[in-house]
Amino acid sequence: MAPIKVTKICCIGAGYVGGPTCAVIALRCPHITVTIVDLNQDRVDAWNSEDFKLPIYEPGLEDVVRQARGRNLFFSTDVDKGIKEADLIFVSVNTPTKKTGVGAGFGADLHYVELATRRIAAVADSSKIVVEKSTVPCRTAESMRTILEANSKNHCRFDILSNPEFLAEGTAISDLFKPDRVLIGSLQTEEGLEACRALADVYANWVPQERILTVGLWSSELSKLAANAMLAQRISSINALSAICEATGANIDEVAHAVGCDSRVGPKFLKASVGFGGSCFQKDILNLVYLSESLHLPEVAAYWRQVVEMNEYQKRRFSKRVVDTLFNTITGKRIAVLGFAFKADTGDTRESASITLIRDFVAERANVHVYDPKVEEEQIWMDLTEAMPQLPAETIKKQVTLCSSALEACKDAEAVVIATEWKEFTLIDWETVYANMKKPAFVFDGRLLVDAKKLKEIGFKVTVIGRGNGL
Repeated sequence: MAPIKVTKICCIGAGYVGGPTCAVIALRCPHITVTIVDLNQDRVDAWNSEDFKLPIYEPGLEDVVRQARGRNLFFSTDVDKGIKEADLIFVSVNTPTKKTGVGAGFGADLHYVELATRRIAAVADSSKIVVEKSTVPCRTAESMRTILEANSKNHCRFDILSNPEFLAEGTAISDLFKPDRVLIGSLQTEEGLEACRALADVYANWVPQERILTVGLWSSELSKLAANAMLAQRISSINALSAICEATGANIDEVAHAVGCDSRVGPKFLKASVGFGGSCFQKDILNLVYLSESLHLPEVAAYWRQVVEMNEYQKRRFSKRVVDTLFNTITGKRIAVLGFAFKADTGDTRESASITLIRDFVAERANVHVYDPKVEEEQIWMDLTEAMPQLPAETIKKQVTLCSSALEACKDAEAVVIATEWKEFTLIDWETVYANMKKPAFVFDGRLLVDAKKLKEIGFKVTVIGRGNGL
């Protein structure tokens, strides 16, 4: 059969995955027209904004969009037009954890994937390559193919590929420019392999051939879940050891460095913290738990469930340590929380440890003052009201104040809690902070970010995750 040449790409979904990924494809492939479509008018307007106030904060993204937008990169709400004109369609829609029904709390909600797939079948009037870009359970491609074949026009054929993303928020653009690997899964048929080659040729415009891995469809789907589960497992493992360090007087930084020097282990993802967050780790592990239970593998499910339980324990343990250190009560006390994003260099707050900490502090009737340099106020209020459904929004706003700077948040506070590792928090004038705080002044470093020795010399009582008090 004749080789497939991709000249027009459509991406359904302009979120954290679809937007940056397809913007980089457009930049690196000026001969391919890339259209990113989304039904959310406000989001599309932000992508098209004259001042480039994009709906996603990601270092380097604005520069990519500036170079490609209007040349061969376009953003639109006309989903049908994008589908009709494309040779290849990325399905990059949200797949949140189900909140109700079978698999609630564990399984992925594939509602948006199904809607997108049905739309492709209804609108397409020529053959297409359809690519799973969203993180999905194993064998989702089989369901997509069944829907497409049952609803397509007679002269249309669809080839399904899996092309999971392995981006880390905060470094997504550099990850896309120089990926560790690009994974493409296909059916091992002549048509499937040809579709796989077509997508591989797109990436080959800038990715070395040896980093483009082509595998079976089901292996590709499972690899994404497996990669995130094993990374999260490392974080939960080092966090479990941080609790032991605090109890024994060991230093988690020293332990992690010693372990990471072993070439069989390596140093990455061995930094203790108040807990991991983001859109992928917890969701993908829970998805793996659900898959294991569905396959009647209860021991496997229990193993992976423990990674999530350890993460939740770490958050609870840290908030309890704050209360215990502040003389067993924070009622009426002013607590500054620095950072609301789940990690630095992103505006994403999904599963952020800050949400859990603030919820716990509010439950203890503290007055919480929050500052984050990139997260919008509207997003913070949305996350907090969702985390505390039993409390009216007015009640939450009486106990939580959003601040415009770290110094404002810390003024008159009795304790400062560092919840996100923003670089600017290392540059704070801590002497000014100390002068304007109530005494004794406490700092709780949940990200191993600040120089504890220097802060103690200023006069702070410093508690660092993974280190015993007074050590």
